[in-house]
Amino acid sequence: MESSPQPPPPDSFQALGLSERLLQSVAEVGYEAPTPIQIAAIPPLLAGKDLIGQAQTGTGKTAAFGLPLLQAIDPAQRSIQALVLTPTRELAIQVAEALHSYGKNLQGLVVLPVYGGHSLEDQTRRLQRGVHVVVGTPGRIMDHLRRGTLRLDRLRMVVLDEADEMLRMGFIEDVEWILAQAPPSTAGRQTALFSATMPPEIRRVAQRHLHEPVTLQLAHKTLTLPAITQRYLMVPQPQKLEALTRLLEIEPTEAVLVFTRTKNAAAQVAERLEARGYSVAALHGDMTQPLRERVIDRLRNGSVEIVVATDVAARGLDVERISHVVNYDIPNDVEAYVHRIGRTGRAGRPGIAVLFVTPRERRMLQDIERFTGQRVEPMKMPTPADVAARRSELFKESLRKAIGEAELELYLTLVEDLVEEGFEIAEIAAAAAYLARRERPLVEVAVEPESRELPGTADGMVRLFLNAGRQGGVRPADIVGAIANEAGVPGREIGAIDIYDRFSLVEVPARFQQQIIDKMSGSTLRGRSLEIKIAGKDRVDQDDRGGARPGAAGGDRPRRPPSRTDRPGPPRASWKKRPR
Repeated sequence: MESSPQPPPPDSFQALGLSERLLQSVAEVGYEAPTPIQIAAIPPLLAGKDLIGQAQTGTGKTAAFGLPLLQAIDPAQRSIQALVLTPTRELAIQVAEALHSYGKNLQGLVVLPVYGGHSLEDQTRRLQRGVHVVVGTPGRIMDHLRRGTLRLDRLRMVVLDEADEMLRMGFIEDVEWILAQAPPSTAGRQTALFSATMPPEIRRVAQRHLHEPVTLQLAHKTLTLPAITQRYLMVPQPQKLEALTRLLEIEPTEAVLVFTRTKNAAAQVAERLEARGYSVAALHGDMTQPLRERVIDRLRNGSVEIVVATDVAARGLDVERISHVVNYDIPNDVEAYVHRIGRTGRAGRPGIAVLFVTPRERRMLQDIERFTGQRVEPMKMPTPADVAARRSELFKESLRKAIGEAELELYLTLVEDLVEEGFEIAEIAAAAAYLARRERPLVEVAVEPESRELPGTADGMVRLFLNAGRQGGVRPADIVGAIANEAGVPGREIGAIDIYDRFSLVEVPARFQQQIIDKMSGSTLRGRSLEIKIAGKDRVDQDDRGGARPGAAGGDRPRRPPSRTDRPGPPRASWKKRPR
């Protein structure tokens, strides 16, 4: 007798009533579990009800209204079926990008951000070609409505995002005028209003334009974490990896927990840190419970130094030796920030929490400060000089320890022999230090000026092709080690590494390209004779990639090197960081 299928867990996206295509998109984006506002808001919105949601920025409300909005869209009808009003152009772009990601499996879906400062004529042309969802600021939406270039007669859903902010900026009358141009709520138009606060003016808007709304109010409590030093670093998205590695270089860490927003990012960041020589493991929802417990045990006993985790995977993680928590991605939920940084500062120990903030996430930083009741102090990007100073101090400390504890008689004899040959003791010591640090020099070669972009993200990088890949057992660390040892290029200079079935692509600074090609051509990697050249000089056949890009659905893609942000892949095995 076959057992009936088990119902999905109540705190999963599968339990909320979303379509298979949207569930697929949610999984591909990397979300593991819905936030409280999503659990509360998605079912009534899917049922067609109007809704008032009182929730702070960063609670996941974009997905809370975005997923039901997309489920109501009919992509076959080339007409505006949903309108999202936002107070700022930055938020309009952010919401439009999110909706595009959530709806990427809805064939033909078109989402258009509309805001001031962008060509009105360009927006008009795109509207004329057919749009399903418009996300925009009140002023520019009014411009299009008055010109007749935007019609709302087939509108199914309106979302007012951050209504109190629109009130504060003086847009509330514009919002009411726009709502008056749309079909009334009693005629089938669905309306959702989200606001962090509910002043009387916002309540009056809700009373006039929403029909028997469901009202949700997420509790907002202030929490403090007095034992934890909180800092933030303003850093663009492409520079986060370099910022993280510099931070790891200069901070006296014991164990580090790095948080990403999605499981895909956790696997990718872990792999890239591993390629730079760190002892690291990923921790995310695609891993079985025994495997997760094994990673936590390794962090606890010191056999792994860094764990890159998602919020869901790190639930219940309690390791006293965690000295630092790094929020590589700002969390979707402000409460998640508190839970994240609470992983450090355990058992009376001091803890340090660092938050990476991209320029468009400044408001989220303010919400975190209000939520915790504490100021998050700014910090500066560690410079190459800071890294060099830290390496020098650590190296000197290791020398002091060796002088006090190691058996040095044989080496003293060697030094005495060299002194008799006429060398100065200081020169001998410097040469020994150079040899000891040759693979990881105290000062990197050709340090870039601080005004330039960070190494590995600036122009001047080239992509090299190596004829060895996954089928030959090649790992990122193999490539880093080969380039560092054979060509003498510092490992931290090496950028993104993409490994396919039969070949690999690696980014290196252009100034090293000929040096690498000259010194590595004809050498071996995992027992295979290497062919190395600049990628793109000869076309790489689709068959050489083993069909589709790894992790992609289908193989009919343009032949181009994969970008840094779209390289998927499982977390690799970790090993101890190379000696500094």
